[in-house]
Parts: sequence; structure tokens; C-alpha cells
Amino acid sequence: MAKDKTIYTCNDCGGISPKWLGKCPHCNAWNTLVESIAESHAPVKNRYSSQFQSLAKASEVTTLSDIDATDMSRTPTGHEELDRVLGGGIVEGGVVLIGGDPGIGKSTLLLQALDSLQRAGQHTLYVTGEESGAQIALRSRRLGLEGSQVQVLAEIQLEKILATLDHIRPTIAVIDSIQTVYSDQLTSAPGSVAQVRECAAHLTRAAKASGVCIVLVGHVTKEGALAGPRVLEHMVDTVLYFEGDTHSSFRLVRAIKNRFGAVNEIGVFAMTEKGLKGVSNPSAIFLSQHSEPVPGSCVMVTLEGTRPLLVEIQALVDSGGPSPRRLSVGLDRDRLAMLLAVLHRHAGVACMDQDVFVNAVGGVRISEPAADLAVMLAIASSLRGKALPKGFIAFGEVGLAGEVRPAPRGQERLKEAAKLGFSVAIVPKANAPKKSDKSFEGLTIHAVERIEEALSLVRSLE
Repeated sequence: MAKDKTIYTCNDCGGISPKWLGKCPHCNAWNTLVESIAESHAPVKNRYSSQFQSLAKASEVTTLSDIDATDMSRTPTGHEELDRVLGGGIVEGGVVLIGGDPGIGKSTLLLQALDSLQRAGQHTLYVTGEESGAQIALRSRRLGLEGSQVQVLAEIQLEKILATLDHIRPTIAVIDSIQTVYSDQLTSAPGSVAQVRECAAHLTRAAKASGVCIVLVGHVTKEGALAGPRVLEHMVDTVLYFEGDTHSSFRLVRAIKNRFGAVNEIGVFAMTEKGLKGVSNPSAIFLSQHSEPVPGSCVMVTLEGTRPLLVEIQALVDSGGPSPRRLSVGLDRDRLAMLLAVLHRHAGVACMDQDVFVNAVGGVRISEPAADLAVMLAIASSLRGKALPKGFIAFGEVGLAGEVRPAPRGQERLKEAAKLGFSVAIVPKANAPKKSDKSFEGLTIHAVERIEEALSLVRSLE
């Protein structure tokens, strides 16, 4: 079959050029022309019309109330933490994109998941474009997956991969990685914007039409974002990011997008000699290892998806020079500067001539404002050199006027703290439970409305 004509389309104005140019001839923008394929006007099948690539047959217009909507059936992967992030397991016809730094453990986790699915009776396929079949076999033996029957295909040509999927029809297929796959219809190199976009589009159509769950492994840029066009994340059903320090044994898998489950859900894994193992109590990773309370440490309860996690916030306040430093790890640096201003204006705690360092223990990243109160209490504790009481937690958003605002799902946060044995909590007044609620026994809860009230209360507890 003859190849379609190659054209170049402008990402800014959509203009078309028959050849690549440095500047778009229509809008005069530089470096915006991307290789694409012109649609053929001949009455023959185009590149989207094969029997397994059409999304669905044409249907009549209907109302939402008349559509028979049923829950998507899920197949557990055998790894509880991965199932949590996916929303309960893999979905028929779903497309998952997982990205992360090199060596973080993406291929290891997926190979373990495929082996578990295969041993449970599912038909699996691992398509490798970066390693040979022998390398995959060596990894499986290192992971202790003796006698694994996972099928492996070492191939990077899209047309051959699609033909294999159509022939063997696996339950789940892993493409490792999408940046190595290329299509004969394009002349650009594998990993280019055009190749990644075109190959992902074909694989997505194949998944929807055949019911095969496809997992795409993606590279990341220096900034940590998924490499390739942004449209890649729009095409797929689920986007997962593998996070963690390669020098640490703990890894986090975070759902950034999920059409079949909760967004921002996380799974926690520990890297062992036998691969990645789920961590049943992830709060233990992020909590203090001190035998006695130390100044500058405060525990908070953060929410990651549906899971409450206890995280230790550490602060160090030290005398600085003429230009004091403000440094935060795992927390927003701009928000730290704002909280220091609120501390000075409304609580009389001045850090203008002090270096302030704030860290979230365990490498976790906290983006929610519910960490404000814990950060401010940790800073005040470090500045005064006085440790917070043993078994103490705090959470709540602090506004510019010094008010302590409620955090979402405060009751769940308090229940998690009570379950792990914490005894004292300072929370926003709106999050305080009713006195008749007996589910927080052993946890003394103090409700506050302003930051100065919280600091005064801490001093009285010392």
C-alpha cells in the first residue's frame, strides 16, 4: 500500500507547508512546523480504518438517561498499591501512561505486575524497545520470577506491534517505551513529536477497539514532565508519575489523571532485592525517628487522593547574614515567604534576620495549604528552641489575615492520627468534631481560629 503524503503543520496557526521551513509561511512563527500525514482523498482505507482501529460504529443520538451505564469491570494486578492508584485494577480497553526518571523502577514494577496477572490466568505481552529479550529474562530472574510465562516481543515498528496485538489479543500489553516506537508512515526519527503523537494515537485506537489494556512507558524531561507533545496525556485514560529519590529505597506512584479512579491517589513502594513491594503503612516512612521530641519538628496529616498520610514537617531557623535565605524542600517556597510574613504581622514572631529552612521528611511533596499551620508551628518551635509536645499533630490553612481556615475531610485526618496513637491535636475550629463523637478517644483536640491563638496554646502545653 502506498504511503500517504508527508506534510508539515504549524502548531500555532494550523497552517500547512509541503516541506519543512524554519518559519511558518502563514503566521511567521519560528520552529512551529511539525511533520504529519496528509489525508488521502482516494476511496481507499486510510490509516485509521483497519478492523481493530476504529473506535466504534456510528450510533444514533440518545439521551444520557437512556444509556445503560454499568461500572467498568476491573482486573486486579496482584499489587495492592498499584491497584489503588489505578482505581482498583486494569480496565478493559484502558490506556495507561506511566512516566518517571531513568532507573526509578518503571520496568521492574510493570514486569512484576504482568507476571502476577499471567499467573492469575491473564494473557500478557511485554513489548520492549529499549532492551533485548535476554535482558528482560535476566531481570525476571533477579526479581525471583522463575518460570514466568509472560510473552515478550522485542520490536519498535508500530505496524508490527499492532499486527501482533491483533493476532494474539492479550488482556494487557506493556509498550516500553512509547519514545522508541516509530511508524513507517512518517520519516522523522523515533521519539520526535510527530512519531510519539502518531504512534500513541494508533495504539489508543487499537486498545479501544480490541479491548486490550495498553500501558505506555514514557520518558521524562529534565524538568520531570513527560517528554513529547502534551496531547499524549490527553489521549490516554490514566497518567501515572513514578516519583522518588534513586538514592532512597522508597518510591511513590501518583495518579495525575484517571478516568476510572481518583486523581492524586498515590501508591507507596519499597525497592528490595526482589523488586518493588507495597508499603502497607506509608505514614511510618514520613514520621520522625526521634526517641524524644526535638525543636523544629511538627507532624501534620495530609491527604493524597483518598489516603490520609502523616508527614513530619521539619524547620530550622538560624541566624543569617544581610540577605537571609528561605529554602523549602517538598513545600512551596513562595508560600513559605507568605507564612513568615503572617507570623511576623499577626503573631509577633520575627524571622527577618534569620535563615529559614523547611523540609517535608521522606521526599514527599505537599501542595495543599493544609500544611500551613504545621509549618508555622515548626518554625516557631525552632526559633524558640522548644520542642512541641510528644504525640502532637496540627493541620489547617492560614490566611493573610491570620485566620486558621478548615482543611477538607478533617474528620478522616483526625481518625488516622488517633489510629496511630497521637494524643494532642490543634486543628481549625470548623474541623473540630462534636463532643458526642467517640471515634477520637485518646486524642485531645484543641480548636483554634487564629494563628496567635495556636501559638499561645502550644506554649501552654509545653
